[in-house]
Amino acid sequence: MTLWRIRATVDDRPGYLSVLTASLALRGVNILTVQVQPTEQGAVDDFLVDAPDALDETELIAAVERGRGRDCWVARSEARGLADQPTRVLGLANRLVRDPDATGEALRTLLGTDSVSWRPASTGFDRGITGTSMLLADPAGGSFALRRAAPAFTPAEYARAQALVELAATVARRAAEQVTLVLPDGAEVAVRPACVDDLSGVLELHEACSPRSRHRRYLGGAALPQQARLRRLLEPPRGLTLVATATGPDGAAESVVAMANLLGEGDEAEVALLVRDDWQRRGLGSALLRRLARHADAAGYAALVLHVQAENTPMLRTLRRLDRPSLTERDGPLLTLTVPLASPVPVGRTNTALSSGA
Repeated sequence: MTLWRIRATVDDRPGYLSVLTASLALRGVNILTVQVQPTEQGAVDDFLVDAPDALDETELIAAVERGRGRDCWVARSEARGLADQPTRVLGLANRLVRDPDATGEALRTLLGTDSVSWRPASTGFDRGITGTSMLLADPAGGSFALRRAAPAFTPAEYARAQALVELAATVARRAAEQVTLVLPDGAEVAVRPACVDDLSGVLELHEACSPRSRHRRYLGGAALPQQARLRRLLEPPRGLTLVATATGPDGAAESVVAMANLLGEGDEAEVALLVRDDWQRRGLGSALLRRLARHADAAGYAALVLHVQAENTPMLRTLRRLDRPSLTERDGPLLTLTVPLASPVPVGRTNTALSSGA
């Protein structure tokens, strides 16, 4: 028996796929996998089959055409083709997470292309598919141009390829956004945008913080926040969350030692910090606050807003180190501090900012 890949278009109507498979079965062809990709011209069926050695390419095409298939393409396949498409895509995604510079090779492997090239943004070509050519948008700028002899690309293949390109761009952007901070005492921490994969590390951070630090951060008590709330904080719909990580003594595994949140609320951004107790009063909170302020400036927010307990002198000291004028409102033991940015503070401010423990 011999492995073949067969691709053919059939009318997207009930029973037409069964007619095609029956025609193949009559010639002893065993279908191992099948993918159905809808297009405007009909359903493109992509088969991996095990056919008798006596059948050649011409006879397989004839069998497909007798089964009401058209635009048939047939090629020999290898044993690696037995891996289903989702498994292959996940494997390529894992590779890109480790090495986003391998985007071109991942696209070549995914689609079996003859060539993959990068073009600048000003090529004038429309992104999409045209027969055996494909042009993908690179979120970092420019486009990836793909070409193969046969078969023609499908919309489903375009969607998979574009998703891989966007994944690689996201990984590369996160790597570029990571910085190493050297604190006044010489300690080094890595600071980067957070993602949902940081959930376990952030949970450990909260468990390692004292009840007092958690109470200063969340105001409502010292209990550990629910995981659902932490997920929302890690990837806010508007704003930015940073995590600071450090390697333990004797090269121990890296751990999250601080989390800084910038949450967009209209024209303002709410700020909150949580720094592990043994990392407080070392300049880490000030460094994180400055980075959030720069991001808020660049994003066009009118002001930063913080809710801080009046007795939280470490956080008030951290805010003073920002060296920006601020407005203060007091409600019993709670202070609401507003730090104007490039634009005037809106009149109808929303007082729902978070507290901080630095």
